[in-house]
Amino acid sequence: MTSPIDFVEEIYRPAFKDGYAYISYGLPFTTACAKHIDETFQASRVYIIASGSLARNTNHVIQLQKALGMKVVGTRIGMRPHTLWSEILEITKEAKSLDADILVTLGAGSLTDGAKIIALALANEAYTFEDLDRLHAGDDWSQQRNDIKKPELPIISIPTSLSGGEYSFLGGGTNDRTHQKHGFGHPTRGPALVILDPLLTTTTPENVWLQSGVRAVDHCVEGMCSLSSTPESDADAAAGLKLLVPGLLKCKANGQDVDARMKCQMGVIEAMKVVFQHGVPMGASHGIGHQLGPLGVGHGETSCILLPAVCAYNVGVNAERQRKVRDVLWADEDVARLFDARGLQDADLSQLLDVFIAELGMPRSLKAVGIGEDKLDLLAENSLRDRWSATNPRPLKSKEDVMEILKMVQG
Repeated sequence: MTSPIDFVEEIYRPAFKDGYAYISYGLPFTTACAKHIDETFQASRVYIIASGSLARNTNHVIQLQKALGMKVVGTRIGMRPHTLWSEILEITKEAKSLDADILVTLGAGSLTDGAKIIALALANEAYTFEDLDRLHAGDDWSQQRNDIKKPELPIISIPTSLSGGEYSFLGGGTNDRTHQKHGFGHPTRGPALVILDPLLTTTTPENVWLQSGVRAVDHCVEGMCSLSSTPESDADAAAGLKLLVPGLLKCKANGQDVDARMKCQMGVIEAMKVVFQHGVPMGASHGIGHQLGPLGVGHGETSCILLPAVCAYNVGVNAERQRKVRDVLWADEDVARLFDARGLQDADLSQLLDVFIAELGMPRSLKAVGIGEDKLDLLAENSLRDRWSATNPRPLKSKEDVMEILKMVQG
């Protein structure tokens, strides 16, 4: 299918109003990256951090290296899941030794998280585990740090999934000695430039693309359903849903539909505005989902499993907000066609989301991702410690509250 941007004219603009990150789309990722390395950043020593799967299965990394030519001083192929401190330190030391003046990430969100922390480490000469331990944002990821230096090394991100981490200043990295994941916040900065190329994403595995897209849908739904949302945040969340939900359904039907892929990429920006520009607190889908990560469940999968059940749990306190989300979904002709075919004219939001996620072929139970009943007690206890369990519209105050949701999705 023809791209909506046709790769002839670049659009270059801020991702958010008054934000740090800019987005570029309309050019092939190689052309856009080379252009901005020269014109925007005037950089001459580029360090690339690239996806291992892209390097193994496509020629995209080689294309990028060729486009940048002699300016590439180093390339790191692949980082393991959860952004390990040991690998962050390896890259930090290498980038320092090569005198890199810009980082370019090509791949999914874990690479972007890594680049954010690497830039922070370089600014503060952090080359050991002990050094990194002094830079993170505390156990609850919320500690503001004014005693450390702001990163100066710019980052260009070329994302291949819909995780949206490239629009956040927050980076997460795992101490592989303690196995604890830590957030690195202020004064950490996200990428200065995000290059969007829907053609590039056609090589992303379908499950990765769709799951990460449902995560963005989760941001929008929990944003609109929050008791702390605003008219402005609701408008951005609705805009995100109008792009993401039909876009994901079209991507499922035809993985080469670059128009749908571009709409999904634009929808992610709207979704991330809700969380990071408007600061709307998320709910139990995020709160419980964070604790599923250490059990080996991806963020996108957690949203696929939990979001409909969380809406069902909350409907007694935010039914009107859920109705507004329901109206947004029904307003799209393609989405409405799916719902009509399933006889969902009178269905509530939870049921609509269940059908939408199932139509994408995504997991709908804990059993489907290998989480048995023996894990539920610990999962419930850990979930109560997450800040977004407390900001759920119907706050999770006890283990029994969490278990009520987990029983719905046990499978």
